[in-house]
Amino acid sequence: MEMQFGAKLNCRKRRKDGTGSNGTTNDDPTIPVKISRLTLSMPAPFANENGVISDKPYERVTFEEAKVGTPLDRPVRVYADGIFDLFHSGHARALMQAKSLFPNTYLIVGVCNDDLTHQFKGFTVMNEAERYDAVRHCRYVDEVVRNAPWSLSPEFLEMHRIDFVAHDDIPYSSAGSDDVYKHIKDAGMFAPTQRTEGISTSDIITRIVRDYDVYVRRNLQRGYTAKELNVSFINEKKYNLQERVDKVKQKVKDVEEKSKEFVQKVEEKSIDLIQKWEEKSREFIGNFLEMFGPEGALKHMLKEGKGRMLQAITPKQSPSSSPTRERSPSPTFRWPFSKTSPPCSPKPDLDAAAYDTSDDDTE
Repeated sequence: MEMQFGAKLNCRKRRKDGTGSNGTTNDDPTIPVKISRLTLSMPAPFANENGVISDKPYERVTFEEAKVGTPLDRPVRVYADGIFDLFHSGHARALMQAKSLFPNTYLIVGVCNDDLTHQFKGFTVMNEAERYDAVRHCRYVDEVVRNAPWSLSPEFLEMHRIDFVAHDDIPYSSAGSDDVYKHIKDAGMFAPTQRTEGISTSDIITRIVRDYDVYVRRNLQRGYTAKELNVSFINEKKYNLQERVDKVKQKVKDVEEKSKEFVQKVEEKSIDLIQKWEEKSREFIGNFLEMFGPEGALKHMLKEGKGRMLQAITPKQSPSSSPTRERSPSPTFRWPFSKTSPPCSPKPDLDAAAYDTSDDDTE
């Protein structure tokens, strides 16, 4: 940060004192002060209407010398001209290419005025003052020539001490000429640049004309009056009605999108709940089977309890090595209130008694 701040101070000091980037004093007006574009905070200056005033003769540098690199006090002066209406990225890219043609380039940009432009090209959206100011604030521009000529004359080239002219290589037919840069090409002063496809002032105007109703409604909503937009009373009411209908459509669309989002969220939550319920049900069934299943914990607990009960009820057997004891006779049953039990009477033989009786009768 300190180095950048110091560089800015030194740059401002060189501009104020008229010193070059190498610290030497620059008293020659033909040698522009080399200022870093990164630290430049002011727009490019306008060129002197009378051109460069200097006692030194006008000596151009060759293409080979320019490519190798010229001294800092002798930059290659490259000129690029145009209308620059609705200044866009295509203009900026062309100027960037012109600025990058040589290691040490001083870019001069000529902008044609309204009269010449309306005469040879057509009506512009921006006036000349607006177009001058737009070009001045491009970072690649070192100097702006106002009221630039439509065709470059040798006098103009010498007055501004121009070494090369930068423009795209497509022949530019205008003002009764098949190519207004033909004499520049023949002189070996032409440095071609590339056009940016898909962007031009005509393309931008075509978009506006194609969507005219959209932009009229846009500006009406932004506070412009129908008179300012050159719109009739009936068309104004039509555009306002269309705007209301579009707002209603947009509200309906928003409601539909919100309802879709709500339904989607409900579906996601329901799916999530079902998945959680399935997981919990699987867990519950698993726990139930672990407890009450055929090989569950409850069966093992019952078996273990039954074994313990049987073990508690069954007497312990004597060890096989212990001596055997004689078994005591089982106690006999005694009748109550008697000292001795009565003898057991034999069961009478009814058949034998009947036989004996019959014998007595016969005798």
